[in-house]
Amino acid sequence: MRILTVVGNRPQFIKAAAVSGLLRERHEEILVHTGQHYDDSLSRVFFTELGLARPEKELGIGGGSNTAQTARMLAALEPLVGELAPDAALVYGDTNSTLAGALAAAQARVPVIHIEAGMRSFDRTMPEELNRVLSDHVSDLLLCPSQSAAEHLRAESIAGRIEVVGDVMVDVALRSLPLARANAEAPAAYGLQGGSYLLLTAHRAGNVDDPARLRALVELVRALPAPVLFAVHPRTGARLADAGLLGELESVDGLVLTGPLGYIEFSALVCQARAVITDSGGVQKEAYLAGVPFVTLRANTEWTETVQAGWNTLVDLDADAALAALGRRPPAERPALYGDGHAAERCVQAIGAL
Repeated sequence: MRILTVVGNRPQFIKAAAVSGLLRERHEEILVHTGQHYDDSLSRVFFTELGLARPEKELGIGGGSNTAQTARMLAALEPLVGELAPDAALVYGDTNSTLAGALAAAQARVPVIHIEAGMRSFDRTMPEELNRVLSDHVSDLLLCPSQSAAEHLRAESIAGRIEVVGDVMVDVALRSLPLARANAEAPAAYGLQGGSYLLLTAHRAGNVDDPARLRALVELVRALPAPVLFAVHPRTGARLADAGLLGELESVDGLVLTGPLGYIEFSALVCQARAVITDSGGVQKEAYLAGVPFVTLRANTEWTETVQAGWNTLVDLDADAALAALGRRPPAERPALYGDGHAAERCVQAIGAL
């Protein structure tokens, strides 16, 4: 089969790195990078570090509102689908690239495969929630990371075929964790020792685009016990600079600010952190797989199993709640919630039966 794969951001590059090689052993894959993440630190470095094939097509579509970006992606993908005439289209996760790829293919009556289908935060104010729900409802093959994701789809009477395959990010994590845990140079590069620091990321529109919530985020960061390493997303850095808050953070003792990090370096920093604080769905999962307790700067999460297992605490932007969560010990057990590291094999097998 000829499969058109659409990717556009950091988590999708990681997921594609797990699947693409196996897929190309049996099928023809054409990889399209929309350009949703166009910063090299969030894009090209992942192709280099993870061994993902270079994209056959790069659309260069980044920036703008969610609506404008998705519209531009659709306009670029429509003729591409017609020109390439794929037998199926493959999308990952919940980004604008996911929705644009799914819609462009569905409109052309090309079967849609959605990896990481069925995830739900049940918060329709989140663009990611709209993207994942809409993509699921136009998909023909829905490959789920967990049983709860499959149950969500059945509750919504999804028309496509539903299969639980596990999480392909687990495949990548299990391969990389031994080296990441041994990489003492990663924290040392920032003057940090393993097990002594907090690792922080924040980039969700709901946290950084609203001035009041951005100020609350800054106050939460200021309240955290040092040392803290804050990997600043380009979007977040721009919002902090525009609000005149970047200098305020730069003056906080024990707070180390850095730009976005590559997968290998970031994985090492996650593995060796005392705890992770984030609003990213992907980083939540990376922390869980690394066995590091984490605090989520949201009122909800699509990775609900991590909360139920006691490793993830939802605090929104409440600094007191975050500090209380950081003071708790992690549970003695960490169940394998998202598979055994062979999800990509199951994905490719299911795709072959489409």
